Amino acid sequence: MEQRHHLQPHISSAGPTTPFGSTATYPHAPTASSGHKRPRTRGSYTCGRCGQPKKGHSCHVRPADSAAESHPDTPLSVTRTPALPPPPPPRQPYSNLRRALSFDDVESSGYGDSDAQDPDPDPDLDEVEDTEVDWDRGWGGLPASCLWEILRRLPPPGLLSAAMVCRGWRETTRRLWKAAEALRLRVPARAQVRFVRLVLHKCPNLVSLSLTIESDVDATMLECIAFSCPNLESMEIYISEKATNRITGDELSRFVADRRLLKSLKMEGCSNIGGFALCSSSLLTLWLSGLHSLSKMVFNCPNLKEISIDFSRQGNDNTDLTTMVDGLGRNCPRLQNIHIASVRLSHAVVLALTAAQLRDLQMLSLVLGSQITDASVAAIASTYPYLELLDLSGSSISDSGIQIICNVFPETLSRLLVALCPNITTMGIVFATTQLPLLELMDCGMTICDRNSSDPTYEESSDFQLSMPSKAKAHLICQNLIIKHGRLKKLSLWGCSGLDALSLSCPELNDLNLNSCNNLHPERLSLQCPNLEKVHASGCQRMLIGAIHSQLNNNLATMDSLLPCKRLASGSKRIRVPHYMMEQSLQSYEDDKKRRRVEKRRCNVLVY
Repeated sequence: MEQRHHLQPHISSAGPTTPFGSTATYPHAPTASSGHKRPRTRGSYTCGRCGQPKKGHSCHVRPADSAAESHPDTPLSVTRTPALPPPPPPRQPYSNLRRALSFDDVESSGYGDSDAQDPDPDPDLDEVEDTEVDWDRGWGGLPASCLWEILRRLPPPGLLSAAMVCRGWRETTRRLWKAAEALRLRVPARAQVRFVRLVLHKCPNLVSLSLTIESDVDATMLECIAFSCPNLESMEIYISEKATNRITGDELSRFVADRRLLKSLKMEGCSNIGGFALCSSSLLTLWLSGLHSLSKMVFNCPNLKEISIDFSRQGNDNTDLTTMVDGLGRNCPRLQNIHIASVRLSHAVVLALTAAQLRDLQMLSLVLGSQITDASVAAIASTYPYLELLDLSGSSISDSGIQIICNVFPETLSRLLVALCPNITTMGIVFATTQLPLLELMDCGMTICDRNSSDPTYEESSDFQLSMPSKAKAHLICQNLIIKHGRLKKLSLWGCSGLDALSLSCPELNDLNLNSCNNLHPERLSLQCPNLEKVHASGCQRMLIGAIHSQLNNNLATMDSLLPCKRLASGSKRIRVPHYMMEQSLQSYEDDKKRRRVEKRRCNVLVY
């Protein structure tokens, strides 16, 4: 009978060996003549209970009738029959300690191989596998569902290590690789493309792939992904700070054109693209960051719904954004979300965008465009009156632009981001919060700032305001901000060093950013936000941080001051209500107190 030694590793007669070559010691099974257990010989063709051949055999001997009557769950030793061939020579022990990461002989060991890849499968060996591994009861007493849930949470190197434990674990990991549809993999700097190829070879049904690469990447990586993942629908490539993305525009265009099922593409560090022509009828989402000086940009994606184009902050960028936006409008009519971050954004780009007449547009983000003015806001509002998100951070709009936004989008706008806009005052912020009832998120970072302040946040923000005109604000530095809103959930006031007093009455607010608000007086802070969960207070004064803690605790303490008592009609004396009248009230009081304790633990003041 022919055996496949390369697929099923056998254990030597001297005892089982670990993946790293050392001999493993297992407890011996108790026998009738000895109190010690003998090692179990895996890969046997005989039944461990009655000694008959396993092929076509259904054992009727119960564990209580066997030799291990006192330990029915202990694996029994297997005795070979003379009719079976002698055992093969022992397998060479593993000598490579980095076996799980090197992937040198993964294919030879059979990890991740499917039955379809074997040209001449051995039916007797398959029968042994099906008999020994009972997937309903699991392996080694551990339920199969529990083992599956444990192993599927391991990273790829951990799965490869788990596959070397035993046959049952190896089969489970093989099924996990085959069933995987989404994979998030970190490629270390010392690894090569072979690392990614061998991992992807184990996942024939992969649909979503996310790679975090710590070394330089080129078109070889794209070819590896295209060959190993024919059904890929989503791909993300993130580049570390020390790595370089050397993929060119032609190589990226060829990859997108060949992937007929690709729906989402996200890639960082695209500084070497130069130009591209993307043609795809299936692509729905496209994110490209780190672009610089593109000579050609062609988008032929009729079903594209979301695009994010992020250019580098270098001042020598000569990309023609007007032509790019014009091509987007003509060839991508179904766009819903647009994000463009570039210092070359201008009013002309906005006019090209409004001329496109994208009727499905819901979210518009034009970031770092210092030449975007109130006239640009008027053009956007007149063409796209149903926006749900508007991000004009880094622009030159003023309170007049905020007024236009409030007049056009009171029934649709839920997220407004106007950070790094030096011409917006507290009046514009208060006006926006009162006129936009559906507002849930608002970012006003670096709008109310002291230009004479030595705050490092202001100095860091100068990198995002390279070409911003120096217009002095006409309002005073010390300003008061009062916000009352019933639906606002997130408010960001980071870098508002000119803010002197703050009063918030927002019952749904759960996230507040006060980073670098170093001129905010503790005694002029009022937080009436019972659902507040996070307060970012990095760079604030210690007294302000203490005042935040005190107010958050006082808001809960006021609720705890409710006592089961009642005043007389004259109001002269407080008396306790009888117990039979307060039994139900006391129960509800205790429940509310427990709930408030949980809410109290949820609120955190974050100081980095």
